[in-house]
Order: sequence, then C-alpha cells, then structure tokens
Amino acid sequence: MKLIQAIESLTRWAGWVGAILIFPLVGALVVEVFSRYVIGRPTLWAFEISYMVMGAMFMLGMANALRIGHHVSVDLVSMQLNDKTNALLRMIGYVLFLPILAWLVWELFHYALQAFNSNERSGRSAWNPIVWPILTVWFIGFTLLALQVIAELLKAVAILRGQPLPEEPALMSSYLSLLMFPVLMLFIFPVFRSPFR
Repeated sequence: MKLIQAIESLTRWAGWVGAILIFPLVGALVVEVFSRYVIGRPTLWAFEISYMVMGAMFMLGMANALRIGHHVSVDLVSMQLNDKTNALLRMIGYVLFLPILAWLVWELFHYALQAFNSNERSGRSAWNPIVWPILTVWFIGFTLLALQVIAELLKAVAILRGQPLPEEPALMSSYLSLLMFPVLMLFIFPVFRSPFR
C-alpha cells in the first residue's frame, strides 16, 4: 500500500505542476494579444509557447485525472454493479491498457532522445524552438500515467481481496515520492548529450 501512496503523491504533485502552468499560458496569450492588436507587431514565440505549455498541462495532469476519477467512463453500467464487479472490470481495463502505455513510454523516450541528439526544431514558426523539452514532458506525463494505472490496478486487486484502500496521501507526504521524480530524471538526462558543446 505504500507503493500506491507514493505513486499517488507523485501524481498529485505533477497535477499541481500542470495546473500552475495555466499562468504562463495565460501570460503568453495576453502578451500576444497586446503585441498584435495594440502594438501592431505579433510575437514570434507565443504560438509555440502556448501549444507547448498546453500540452505540458495535459500531459502532467492526465495521471492525476485518473487518480481522482475524472477520465471518461460509462457510469450507466458501473452504477448498476457492485464494488467488486466494478473493480474486476477496471482491473481488466488496466491490464489491457498497461502494455499500450508501456509502448508509448518506450517510444516517447526514444523520440525525445532522438530529438535531443539531432537538435530537432519545431519548424512551425519563425522562432523555431527545440522540441526535446516538450517531448520529455510528454514522456514524463505518460510515465506518470503508467504508474497511476499500476496504482489503480493494485487498488482494484485490494478491493477484490476485501482489503481496505490506503488513505489519501498528503501532497508530497511520502519520502518515496520525493525520490521517484529525481531518480526518474537521473535516468533520463544522463543519456542526453550536453547542448553546450
């Protein structure tokens, strides 16, 4: 149960980071509107920043949305079933979803690594920023979603066994959750070549 609490604490933390990103997103859009309509000179970067920040918000928030049950579901059926049957259906869904997530995490890691090594640029605007930072956020987001699916799978197994579910962790309450994110970063960034060579 400590693993579930650690994953959920990390997921909540990422959800908060994703939620806070609304401020730079709104700021970039306000600057763009002001520059375009008041000054008469649109920015080169606002379009790229806005879709990258919006993507980061969604990627960092999707695991937390699963944790609190805000993903789309068919409540018409699940409301008619008891807790154990619902847990069994969720467990089957998570078991089917996990290999797809594992493949996505694997491919996104390699895509971000390739983008870093080749210094890939977006090619969507005159600013033309590098894309590996946003691809790395996508990788982190899907990794967090995979971890949350594992936590949900463990919770479904606990319900089927009649065990109590762990208490809702306080934000960053678990030492393991504090260590998981930096450890994840230690595995990601050493394989990247320094951009300052």
